[in-house]
Amino acid sequence: MSAYSKATRIDGTMFAQMVKGGAINLKSNKSIVNDLNVFPIPDGDTGDNMFMTIDSGVRMSMEGEENELSAVSSKLAKGMLLGARGNSGVILSKIFSGIAHGLEQQYDVDLTEFGKALEKGVDEAYGAVSVPVEGTILTVYKDAVAYANKETALRNGDMTVEEYFNNFLYELRQSLDRTPDLLDVLKEAGVVDSGGAGLVYIAEGMHDVIQGNAPEDSTASAGDSSSVKSAPNLSLFTEDSELLYGYCTEFLLQLQNSKVDVKNFDIEPIIEHLNKVGESVVCFMDGSVMKVHVHTMNPGDILNYFQQFGEFLTLKIENMTLQHNETTIQNRFTVEKKKVHKKYGMVTVATGKGIIESFRELGVDEVIEGGQSMNPSVADFINAFNEIDADTILVFPNNSNVIMTAEEAAGLYDKAEIKVIPSKSIGDGYAAISMLDTSNEDADALVSEAGEIMESVVTAMVSRASRDTEKDGLQIKKDNFIGFTDKTIHSTSEDKNTAALELAEKVDAGSHDVILLIFGKDTTEEEAGALADELTKKYRRTETIIINGGQFVYDYIMIIE
Repeated sequence: MSAYSKATRIDGTMFAQMVKGGAINLKSNKSIVNDLNVFPIPDGDTGDNMFMTIDSGVRMSMEGEENELSAVSSKLAKGMLLGARGNSGVILSKIFSGIAHGLEQQYDVDLTEFGKALEKGVDEAYGAVSVPVEGTILTVYKDAVAYANKETALRNGDMTVEEYFNNFLYELRQSLDRTPDLLDVLKEAGVVDSGGAGLVYIAEGMHDVIQGNAPEDSTASAGDSSSVKSAPNLSLFTEDSELLYGYCTEFLLQLQNSKVDVKNFDIEPIIEHLNKVGESVVCFMDGSVMKVHVHTMNPGDILNYFQQFGEFLTLKIENMTLQHNETTIQNRFTVEKKKVHKKYGMVTVATGKGIIESFRELGVDEVIEGGQSMNPSVADFINAFNEIDADTILVFPNNSNVIMTAEEAAGLYDKAEIKVIPSKSIGDGYAAISMLDTSNEDADALVSEAGEIMESVVTAMVSRASRDTEKDGLQIKKDNFIGFTDKTIHSTSEDKNTAALELAEKVDAGSHDVILLIFGKDTTEEEAGALADELTKKYRRTETIIINGGQFVYDYIMIIE
């Protein structure tokens, strides 16, 4: 039996271990969560997104050795926010952000106080969604908190941590089972909400820790940056090798009052020095601890320089020729290189070499690689914003599951005005960017113009079905091709070109001027050429243009303008 099971208060150490257990349990079951997609193609990978979000928080919480609950919960929330991916990931991060706000200035709390903190998680999660939808992770979490707190109140707070989580987990599962009754799309697909399922796995892992049955990770514990690494391949750097790339140098430095004025310490000269002696500089303060990442030919000089300010808490130096997978830290302070200042900058999200190149040719400043099944994080957006010197940055997420993440990043960024234009597809973004009049000085008018442009474009896609299902009156077999717009399926066939032709007919492609046919990595030029010929024959007044997009998931994307 765990010492936690009979505890009546929760401190920082207990909370950190519980959340770590939740992350490990979710990691073991994330494929199950992914498979709960209600659309028969990879649709955001909720399990992966939620795991990467919570794991980012666990990793940050492991930095330092605080036992104070407020400090631990704050680190968890900060890490989750920077690592948040997809709608469910952002909502999960906001749940823990609210909990952290409810635990401020608390070393430990009783279960009544803990329940109130969880209620703040409900408030922040709902507040993060412009139009909250019941039957999702929001509902599941809200119901569980309300039930657990009600049971605690009935016993006047006389309850153990294990009893509280028994109640919390009971209602979490009950509420998850009710989600199909609240959302027709779930009932039609015969599944429960994937985000809510992910939350159940997290809570089960936390509950296991309380009971002394901490879940095990067969690879490496979530958040454990000390996992054993494989031995370096010494053949990559021999007695005849030349050091061409230098050393990846990372450390945490605790400022010392005996060496500097910690309260008034100015990090700007430090960053300036690092940029003179190294590259890939990331440097920021977290309280009195400085985090540094730099690529340098002379790490010894770096260490000697920094030791005049404090002492090292952690230190890692790696020969970059030997590095197979360099782990970069969360970038909260990047040094901007000198760039030409302009009125508007643009950021978009895309995958596939051809599509990315097309966006760059349209004048997009930063393309974040990602989208369907590979959602970027809040930190990815912030890093992109930092690369642009503009008064206003226009952001095109190009996926409904990425919009919330972009908006969350926009809310955190204060170096420029960020306007998130809610493009839900590559076609939305491509059409808006290609026709946008950036000579307009009114940013709000520009956003409105982009919205009008997107309303006039049709984005039709063809992809393989990942499972058997029945939707929109069609019997869909696994591995057959489906043609769809947004969430409506219009065609299905064993042949991708047949599915595409039927799709074009359903969306009345012939009434438009242009079909931009973008083919993916699993489609050959011959197949795309044959489809283009058929479209040209069928729609003689409509011009068909082919682009080798190289994208994943979608065999064809047709942008019809």
